[in-house]
Amino acid sequence: MDLRRKLIVKPGTTVRLKDVNASYHAHYKTEHDADKDIEEHQARVSAYQQKLYAEKKHALLIVLQGIDAAGKDGTCWHVMKAMNPQGTSVHGFKQPAEEEKLHDFLWRVHPYTPARGQVSVFNRSHYEDVLVTRVHDLVPKKIWSNRYDLINDFEKMLVANNVTILKFFLYITPEEQLERFRQRLNDPARQWKISDADYKEREYWDKYTAAYQDMMEKCSTKHAPWYIIPSNNKWFRNLAVSNIIWKTLQDMDLKFPEPTVDIEKIRKEYHHAKKENI
Repeated sequence: MDLRRKLIVKPGTTVRLKDVNASYHAHYKTEHDADKDIEEHQARVSAYQQKLYAEKKHALLIVLQGIDAAGKDGTCWHVMKAMNPQGTSVHGFKQPAEEEKLHDFLWRVHPYTPARGQVSVFNRSHYEDVLVTRVHDLVPKKIWSNRYDLINDFEKMLVANNVTILKFFLYITPEEQLERFRQRLNDPARQWKISDADYKEREYWDKYTAAYQDMMEKCSTKHAPWYIIPSNNKWFRNLAVSNIIWKTLQDMDLKFPEPTVDIEKIRKEYHHAKKENI
């Protein structure tokens, strides 16, 4: 099963989130039905990431966006636990620091893009500068509206340097968000996530929806597509993201590099050392 065709935002198409079923779960009826495939996806991601790390010809950038409580942190945890930590990193981009405000909006992001052999996950990303800044009128429309083209050029440059980009929009309904807020209130292990802004931001739901739609319409490109991940069911969110990462890594035709030493010579040295108990 390849979920890319089902969930991709095709370049040039109109995005209407109200027409997307946030509870979509493909042919799976329950989380239990999906468990085996989730484990298989993770195993395949792990195997391909080992090759990516060893070969050092390609890199992978994973971008996560979504409304509060959409599951960005949970998706990070799910993705990263399948990978070798040596070849991965996670970076979050929220409100820019004073130093960052003195530079162009991409300045703070570029240093964290992955080197060849690496996987980087952006928990929020450069897209915050066409989302929060727009919704809260932090900069004039003339500025944020020009950023779409700058983002596309930036991502095109990364792709030209063998960075594959996967962008996931984690989509939940307002009702599901409120239910997750309730769960946080009743779970001491998650109360630290509660913010004064949680309920204030809900008042801007329609504005955020419009901003997300424009973000995907203008920046889902052939070289760096967006995927809308139905995320009301956390288990399907995890399955879909891991499925798309697996299939994308598979398409890279990754290979372990050839050894840089004479294997037969080293084999003889091994047997000699074993025989002499060196």
